[in-house]
Amino acid sequence: MTAIAVICILAGQAADATAATPPGSAPGPASQPATRPAEPSVASGFLFKSLELDGRAFHYCVYVPAEYTPERPWPVILYLHGSEVRGSDGLKQTDTGIAHAIRRDRSLCPAVVVMPQCPEGEGWSEGMLELAVRCLQQTSGAYHLDARRVYLVGVSMGGAGVWLLGARFPDRFAALVPIAGFVSPPQAPPDPAAVQAAGERLTAVPIWCFHGEQDRNVLVEHSRKMVEAIRAAGGDVKYTELSAGGHNIGERILSDARLWEWLFAQTRAAASQPAP
Repeated sequence: MTAIAVICILAGQAADATAATPPGSAPGPASQPATRPAEPSVASGFLFKSLELDGRAFHYCVYVPAEYTPERPWPVILYLHGSEVRGSDGLKQTDTGIAHAIRRDRSLCPAVVVMPQCPEGEGWSEGMLELAVRCLQQTSGAYHLDARRVYLVGVSMGGAGVWLLGARFPDRFAALVPIAGFVSPPQAPPDPAAVQAAGERLTAVPIWCFHGEQDRNVLVEHSRKMVEAIRAAGGDVKYTELSAGGHNIGERILSDARLWEWLFAQTRAAASQPAP
């Protein structure tokens, strides 16, 4: 039997059923107007995620705004935490930093935020930077993200990760925000070779660098020298040094609306290179 014949038979059966309904009777289910199925809802808030890298299981968190919709591309922030929240539960890194700022005022951050967690005893270098990139890639596959608005933000050890990952992929991020960061051991004077090598690769990406003048954990010279190196290489970097600030300036900076206004105004000119 052809498909056309099947359609005709079904149409005839529907007509017979309608004709058989007595006048004044309530219409049967077949005559009810069709309704569009409800769109599946997208979970929002701080969501627990997992992935495997080199045979190891890692957990991380993704913040999805309540307003998120897959109908349009969304900016995304890769956030690298400091050393005090290292672990393996995938959640401890949401107890501080950018997560606290979002919980206080969700309107500050209309973006998806990827928050990987660095294990105890490790830092944001080499393998752990690969973990961060994999978390970002996995999130990009699950949500509609804008490859021209991928931002890299980090505090302390995470600020070091911002410098290192940003220098590795300088054309993949729309902007960098290193807070109390470093590119060589933090309590020793900055290594001139490491500073110069990173600075020369960071001339084309917008950067807003922050440091507390009174920082005793990461010497302020680390940010000063990085800014000098970028400017000497022809780059234009914003630098804010808090005269009364110590090491724990992260949440203060991340709660400032001026940072977010600047950050979301940055867009990569072209997306010829994919995000990391």
